[in-house]
Amino acid sequence: MKVFAIVIVGLLAFASAEVYYKETFKNLDGWVQSKFKEADGTAGKVELSAGKYYGDAEEDKGMKTTTDARFYQVSSKMPADFSNEGKDLVFQFSVKHEQNIDCGGGYMKILPKGLDQENFNGDSTYNIMFGPDICGQTKKTHVILTYKGKNYLVKKDVKCESDQFTHLYTLIVKPDNTYEVLIDGSSVAKGSIKEDFDMLPAKQIKDPKATKPADWVDERVIADPEDKKPAGWDDIPATVSDPEAKKPEDWDNELDGEWEAPMIDNPAYKGEWKAKTIPNPAFKGTWEHPMIDNPEYFDDDKLYAFPSNAFVGLEIWQVKAGTIFDNIIVTNDISEANKLAEVTKKLQAAEKKASEKEEAERKQREEEERKKAEAAAPEEVEEDEDDHDHTKDEL
Repeated sequence: MKVFAIVIVGLLAFASAEVYYKETFKNLDGWVQSKFKEADGTAGKVELSAGKYYGDAEEDKGMKTTTDARFYQVSSKMPADFSNEGKDLVFQFSVKHEQNIDCGGGYMKILPKGLDQENFNGDSTYNIMFGPDICGQTKKTHVILTYKGKNYLVKKDVKCESDQFTHLYTLIVKPDNTYEVLIDGSSVAKGSIKEDFDMLPAKQIKDPKATKPADWVDERVIADPEDKKPAGWDDIPATVSDPEAKKPEDWDNELDGEWEAPMIDNPAYKGEWKAKTIPNPAFKGTWEHPMIDNPEYFDDDKLYAFPSNAFVGLEIWQVKAGTIFDNIIVTNDISEANKLAEVTKKLQAAEKKASEKEEAERKQREEEERKKAEAAAPEEVEEDEDDHDHTKDEL
């Protein structure tokens, strides 16, 4: 009977696993290009490409940005709108910055119903913005959640990858108001949504009625009133004539004027006089503003939940284009995301193999060129000697 119960529970768990969206880019049929930036000519187009390194030219194709200095604003509608309340929400996709990106986004968005896809832009309401963003020395993974119409960036500094190979980014948002970020299957950040995002008001605030007393003394040290400036302190000049300077022999007073030695820093000069400091006998300590309970504080156990999830979108700016996005999945079950992750792992292995092969071939070419150069060197020397002998004969 116990075994039967375990089987039933397992079947229920399996039945509850849902894949809300999956894109492996056999084509771009489901993606709508926004017209928002067409008027000023900065709208970037996407195309299918497997890139420079791949295992299978067709299977490894993804959605690639094509033109430098462009906005990329494309979106795809999910098969059905869904709420993630009471469920895990897993958002995963791969990013390949094949162009060795110097400045540009590599993040994607989950958006609610109501999106005007042909007018999709940076002001379009979204639920989640997630993925790498690189510009100069700034290299981070964005995790932004929307709550009551405002976007909240995670307070932690989450790393990202910036090389030219494929990397897998996974965000897991859980009903216990926790989140986790994985890159290539390894956890790089996790924590509480309540603590790591400033969505909720502070539980306590400074008492607005409290002010520091007028007679409060918070200077730890003061100038010693008994310390006196030494006599003649201000008579010492900051600079003096260089005693080692000599008048040039060709100096002409009539033409050059009266010669004066150049000025140098005076080694005897001690700077502006200041009295030494002593502990302040009136010091009362550092005044701390008293705290009170925030009357505007409220709690919310559903910060993680979005009642509508209907679109996946790419809305980025890139100075240098060439990024390839692939293997996107939105699900409530990490095991479903892990299945698709295996496809990315195969691509990563193929990229590494292709890259290593290219490097080996490059080294081989360099070695062959070096050997050719060495083989040619003695002949050149011999020719030079013949020329030298011929010259002597002529003489």
